[in-house]
Amino acid sequence: MSSYDKYQSPLSGRYASKEMLYLFSPAKRSSTWRQLWIWLAEAEKELGLDITDEAISQMKAHVKLTEEDFETAATEEKRRRHDVMAHVHAFGEVAPAAAGIIHWGATSCYCTDNADLIFLRDGLNMMLPKLATVIHKLSNFARKYKDLACLGYTHGQPAQLTTVGKRACLWIQDLLMDMRNLERARSDIRFRGVKGTTGTQASFLAIFNGDHSKVEELDRLVTEKAGFKSAYVISSQTYSRKIDVDTANAFSSLGTTFERIGLDIRHLATFKEIEEPFEKDQIGSSAMAYKRNPMRSERMCSLGRKLANLNKDAADTYAAQWFERSLDDSAIRRITLPEMYLCADALLILLNNISSGLVVYPAVIQRRIDLELPFMATENIIMRLVARGGSRQDAHEHIRVLSHEASDVVKKEGKDNDLIERIRRDEFFKPIVGELDELLDASTFVGRAPQQVEKFTGPGGEVQTALKPYAEALAAEETAELNV
Repeated sequence: MSSYDKYQSPLSGRYASKEMLYLFSPAKRSSTWRQLWIWLAEAEKELGLDITDEAISQMKAHVKLTEEDFETAATEEKRRRHDVMAHVHAFGEVAPAAAGIIHWGATSCYCTDNADLIFLRDGLNMMLPKLATVIHKLSNFARKYKDLACLGYTHGQPAQLTTVGKRACLWIQDLLMDMRNLERARSDIRFRGVKGTTGTQASFLAIFNGDHSKVEELDRLVTEKAGFKSAYVISSQTYSRKIDVDTANAFSSLGTTFERIGLDIRHLATFKEIEEPFEKDQIGSSAMAYKRNPMRSERMCSLGRKLANLNKDAADTYAAQWFERSLDDSAIRRITLPEMYLCADALLILLNNISSGLVVYPAVIQRRIDLELPFMATENIIMRLVARGGSRQDAHEHIRVLSHEASDVVKKEGKDNDLIERIRRDEFFKPIVGELDELLDASTFVGRAPQQVEKFTGPGGEVQTALKPYAEALAAEETAELNV
C-alpha cells in the first residue's frame, strides 16, 4: 500500500521536525524498551543474580530492531493482545541466551512508563533550546525597533503610543514564562524505576530473598543508568499521571502564547504595519493574485489552539485512574503525549521562521500615527496653552469643538484628520502655534518604552539572564525552514 493510501497525521507529514518525529517513533520506543531491559539485567547481574555475560552481550547486539523484529512482535501481539510481552518474545528470539531473564521481576510499566518518562525529558531537552532561539530572535527584533513609535491599542481602538520593540517585549515576556514552566516541568520529571506490579517492589524483594538494601540499590542503579538523578519513591503500577498533567499544562500555556502572538501579527498585517515573511513565489490566494495572506501566523494560531486544549486529555486521564492502575489511560496517552510534543515543536519551527523575517513598514506606521496623534496631543496642547497664560476651560472647549469637526471629516467624508490645521487657523491658539510640531513629535508620546526594552533585553536584563544556559544553541541558531 502506498503511503498516500492511508491517513497521515499533518503533524508528522507537514509540520514537526525529523528529530521530534524520531523521538516518538515505533523504532525509538521499542529500542528504548530493549535498552531498559539491558539496564535491568546489568543491574541485577551486578547485585549477584545469575545472568551471564553472553546474555548481556546478545541483548546489547540487538538493541535496535530490524524489520523482522517488528514483524515478529506484531505477529505475537496479535496472538497475545499484549504489546510488551510480544516484544519480550521478539527480543528473546534474537538474544536466546537472555530469553529467560529478559523482564526479570518487572511489570509492563517498567518498560512503558520509564520509556515515556525518558521521552518526556528528552523531548523537553530538545524543545527548550528551540524556545530560547525564538526568544533571542525576538529580542534582537525588539532592540532594533525599540525607538520606532507606533499606535498602541486598547479595546481594539487606538490608544497611547508605544513602540514596535516594546510590543515585541510583551511577546517575549510571555515566552519567558513558558520557558520557566517547561524548565520546571523538566526538573520535576523523575524516573519510575523498578517498582513491580503495584509499586511495592514485592517481586524484586522476592528475587533478592528479602534483602531490602539490594532492592533499593537495584532501583538506584537502573535510575542512574537511565540518566536520571532520582526516582519516585512512591508509585503505583504506573508513575502518577499527574506528571502528564503538569507537563501538559506547561505546553497548554505555551499554546496560548503562540496563538496570542499569531493574532497580534495577523492584526498588524491587516493594518499593513508589519508582515510575516512572504516568499518570492508564494501564492496568497488561488483566486485573488494580489493577496499576501499571513498563512504562517494563521497556522500558528491553529496549532496553538490545538496545543492549548490537549491538557484536558491529560487531566481527564489522571482523574479517571482507578486505585493502582487501570488501562483506560493507555490508548489516549499514545495519542496525546506525542501530539503535545509534535505540536509544540511545529509551533517553535513556525515562530522561528516568522521572527527571522518579520517585515516592518515605518511609513505606514507613521501614517497611522498621523491619523490619530492630533487627538492624542490635545491634552498636551491644552496644558501648553495654560502655561502660556490661557484659560484651561476655554482651551478645552475650543479643542472639543475643533475635534468633533475634524472627526466628522474623517468619518463622514473619508478624509485625513485635519485637527492640527484647524488649530493652526484658530486665533485662540496663536500663542503656541510655533510649538505645535514639538507637541506632535511622536517620540514624546512613548514614555519610557525604549528604556524598558533596553533594560529588559540588554546586558544583565531578564532576557539575557534566562538565555544564559542556552548559549551553545544560540551560537548555532539559524532560520527554521518550513516543509509547507
